Amino acid sequence: MIGALLPDKVATAWLDDFTLAGLPLPEESAAPPDRRPPGSSRSLEFRAGRHCARTALTRLGVGPVPVPRGPDRAPRWPEGVVGSITHCRGYCAAAVARSSAFTAIGIDAEPNEPLPSVVLRRIALPAELRALPTGGAWGRLLFSAKESVYKVWAPATGRWLGFDEAEVWFDPPAGRFEAAVLVPPFPTYSGRFLVSPGLALTAIAVQEVEKDEPDRAAGAAGGGSAVTDLGGNVYG
Repeated sequence: MIGALLPDKVATAWLDDFTLAGLPLPEESAAPPDRRPPGSSRSLEFRAGRHCARTALTRLGVGPVPVPRGPDRAPRWPEGVVGSITHCRGYCAAAVARSSAFTAIGIDAEPNEPLPSVVLRRIALPAELRALPTGGAWGRLLFSAKESVYKVWAPATGRWLGFDEAEVWFDPPAGRFEAAVLVPPFPTYSGRFLVSPGLALTAIAVQEVEKDEPDRAAGAAGGGSAVTDLGGNVYG
């Protein structure tokens, strides 16, 4: 499902039954220590995420290889690969691509349900609240889009990004969104979104800029902040 939002050169994999995922490889759970009980929902999500990551890497022609966590708990992809993992209740996905074609991938999945109003006020800028379409799960999509923005921002900068440091606006008929980061170096991103009966999905794929095309837009078709955990995850 997430593959519908990404260019053909991005390899994806997803699961809706986490019990189908095998155990993580030793390198994947070695560090930082995994303190989650083996049968917990978070443990199952982690297993499913790594299963999807290895499957997507295989489809890209890499591996299967382990995808360990760094000190910040972000996935450490093989050399020459960029990628992203997401999971929420009942859905997990991974997307990977060659770094020669893309500089970053960011994907996020959320349950298709309204975002609690108290959370929406914490993650949305005043301009976003004014522009957000009414009804449905648009608040949830806004949360998801900012998660995807963070997932392409953080690997490139090594810096935190707050919800109030990125502005997102949607083009509902086109199924697209635009995002502007409000702190240096002020990048902009273009992404895509999809809403199904159970899921709200967003994705961004930042294309590598050709050296002879310095003005080419960096954004192409397509988490997150730890202010709250709504079933998504900062990195996976």
